[in-house]
Amino acid sequence: MDRLRSPGGCPWDAEQTHESLARHAIEEAYELADAIEGGTREDLREELGDVLLQVVFHARLAQEHPTDPFGIDDVAATLTDKLVARHPHVFGDVSVSGADEVHANWERIKGEAKTRASVFDGIPAALPALQRAQKVLSRAGSAGVPYRAEAGVGVGPSLLAIVARAEAEGVDAEGALREAVRSLELAVREAEANRPGAAS
Repeated sequence: MDRLRSPGGCPWDAEQTHESLARHAIEEAYELADAIEGGTREDLREELGDVLLQVVFHARLAQEHPTDPFGIDDVAATLTDKLVARHPHVFGDVSVSGADEVHANWERIKGEAKTRASVFDGIPAALPALQRAQKVLSRAGSAGVPYRAEAGVGVGPSLLAIVARAEAEGVDAEGALREAVRSLELAVREAEANRPGAAS
């Protein structure tokens, strides 16, 4: 990546910015999700590499900042510090009863480390609506303000009530919907293939 960004390297890579690459990071994350859900091991390996490329590319760009440069080693060090701080039951002397307590500790430690005016700060606005709804519901519950669905409401609030049920049952709403849509798609494809006169 250093060679690609340096003089004599790739003209396209040399023109990129954090902003121009942002959409690629999102696309690669979705391609990784597809590989996880229905790809081969080779697909998974390739898509993990593509996600890693985004990290390496952004870290190389960050080295060029005139007043606050950092590189891939700094990114890795920051991640390492975060993992150690958020896992005191592994790297410290804290005892936990299970995964639920680990999650609660993670959120508490995260809240102490980041100064936020609201529990909703830090939830990306660009998340898919279903995924963002579940994140908002989770944070609302942790703030002691659980969502209560109202009867006889419109489509939007009804969808939110379904997401609230998923959150209460520990189900990934986005993943569950993707799986249901994938099952429907497979059923329709099978029906298409079995239609009289369908191409073989």
